[in-house]
Amino acid sequence: MAFMEKPPAGKVLLDDTVPLTAAIEASQSLQSHTIVRRYSDFDLLNNSLQIAGLSLPLPPKKLIGNMDREFIAERQKGLQNYLNVITTNHILSNCELVKKFLDPNNYSANYTEIALQQVSMFFRSEPKWEVVEPLKDIGWRIRKKYFLMKIKNQPKERLVLNWADLGPDKYLSDKDFQCLIKLLPSCLHPYIYRVTFATANESSALLIRMFNEKGTLKDLIYKAKPKDPFLKKYCNPKKIQGLELQQIKTYGRQILEVLKFLHDKGFPYGHLHASNVMLDGDTCRLLDLENSLLGLPSFYRSYFSQFRKINTLESVDVHCFGHLLYEMTYGRPPDSVPVDSFPPAPSMAVVAVLESTLSCEACKNGMPTVSRLLQMPLFSDVLLTTSEKPQFKIPTKLKEALRIAKECIEKRLIEEQKQIHQHRRLTRAQSHHGSEEERKKRKILARKKSKRSALESSEEHSAKYNNSNNSGSGASSPLTSPSSPTPPSTSAALGLGKRCKDRDICITSTSSTSTTTSSSLASCEHRGTCPALAPGCEWCEPRGLAQLHPEFPKRNFEESRNL
Repeated sequence: MAFMEKPPAGKVLLDDTVPLTAAIEASQSLQSHTIVRRYSDFDLLNNSLQIAGLSLPLPPKKLIGNMDREFIAERQKGLQNYLNVITTNHILSNCELVKKFLDPNNYSANYTEIALQQVSMFFRSEPKWEVVEPLKDIGWRIRKKYFLMKIKNQPKERLVLNWADLGPDKYLSDKDFQCLIKLLPSCLHPYIYRVTFATANESSALLIRMFNEKGTLKDLIYKAKPKDPFLKKYCNPKKIQGLELQQIKTYGRQILEVLKFLHDKGFPYGHLHASNVMLDGDTCRLLDLENSLLGLPSFYRSYFSQFRKINTLESVDVHCFGHLLYEMTYGRPPDSVPVDSFPPAPSMAVVAVLESTLSCEACKNGMPTVSRLLQMPLFSDVLLTTSEKPQFKIPTKLKEALRIAKECIEKRLIEEQKQIHQHRRLTRAQSHHGSEEERKKRKILARKKSKRSALESSEEHSAKYNNSNNSGSGASSPLTSPSSPTPPSTSAALGLGKRCKDRDICITSTSSTSTTTSSSLASCEHRGTCPALAPGCEWCEPRGLAQLHPEFPKRNFEESRNL
């Protein structure tokens, strides 16, 4: 595609900072978006990541018995742990090698070749520039490439050309975007690294700056060479040592001053980190103002997207400044954010600033303003001497376009934070309900519920039986005999109100009243099978005892009546 050619319609602009997670599954259960990798693919990835100098826990090879079921299960656990280590490392998880391994569909393109094509098209219209060599992988962005340049009539001077693709936060119109990119060389500030040349088309931008042999602030902290690959420079530093207190105070004050300048101008930034601060003697100068115009995601996006109170680009800059200050103080990034406790620092004033930007309370309640940080004891007594007057004129029309683009960027951030919050709640609920303690509770509750329903069913059945018994026994009219009356309680006590074929039923009534409750119902003991009315039993009209059993001796009847 030519440099000035429009991008194809429907092109998806990916956010490369979105963290990837991976789970090893058996091949029979692959149902969602998945990739199939052999052990040799893991081994190849591991060899490629050796440049980082980290000891990664890849399970060892096995030539004999590598198809045993136990060995496969053990290797699956080992590979899962290997992926967990990679995806939780902030630098490794964002590198191109890991992205291509875990998401080959979206990261299959050769971005170095694309950048070379774009740069070659640019040189056709600008013949005074010449490429010296590509600076391979010196940055962390996948879609941003660097080349060492020179001017043909000044062969000793070295410059750096960087080409970058568009990102998911590009909301400026093509016309406004190109105008603002070409406006960057006119930005003059003592703490902004000047742009020598800038141009853009509808799909990318190309900028040229002077090459600095000392490198960035991150190179100073990690004692690294600027031209080395990003993984080699920063993944596993040989010596971890922070800067001196005076350096921390001076550099911090300079960075805060330039952030305040950009905020006052209404120019969105949101890309502060140690690699975007160039060192020029004892002066820090900010890099990559074009990132927000291109719509590129921030280096620390996976951190501040977890906190819903960090929802403006100003608060993003303050939070990122906290990361930078931590790195200047301790010589390494924080292990996790928010930070519960801070190691000993050169001054308590440093800890106070860190607590206001990285602590649990700060992340929960919101960030202070840049003006508030400038008033804190760590920076308030720093005197800056500079003769250069800041200058950055932005036309009113472009200011309005920047304001709308900034609102859109913040809106996408808020939506992403909302989704992360909902996903975290769902994950927490699933983890809670899946715990062993919760399972035991659910079993106990289910058992109690089952017993309760069984008891209610039994009571309902007994109530139905009692109603049928009362209606059939003629409780409203007492049992009588033609020759001699018999009290109703006698017939009930003797259990002669029923005739049952081939079954013996014993009914005992504890009350002779017609209004009985479930606690005083007649209980039935069936000496074979049945509760209440068993098959083969028939109801008979209650009569006198002699009529019920003709062969009953009259003597026995008299004795019974006397009883």
